[in-house]
Amino acid sequence: VLAVPVLFKQALKNTEMEEGKSVSLRCELTKADATVVWKKGEATLQASAKYEMKQKGTVAELVIHNTEPEDA
Repeated sequence: VLAVPVLFKQALKNTEMEEGKSVSLRCELTKADATVVWKKGEATLQASAKYEMKQKGTVAELVIHNTEPEDA
């Protein structure tokens, strides 16, 4: 049995945000509840007070709280 790869139906879009605010980044996948890993460069982001990861069905979301210029 061949596994069907998970693809992006809707990729991330560039978003501008005011420093100190929260921003939500969303993507949509072709398979519900697929494992999503959020990265910044080579570093894998972990859930914390700053990074909130949500996933419902095919939609994965990363919320970055208290944004800073380093979050670009």
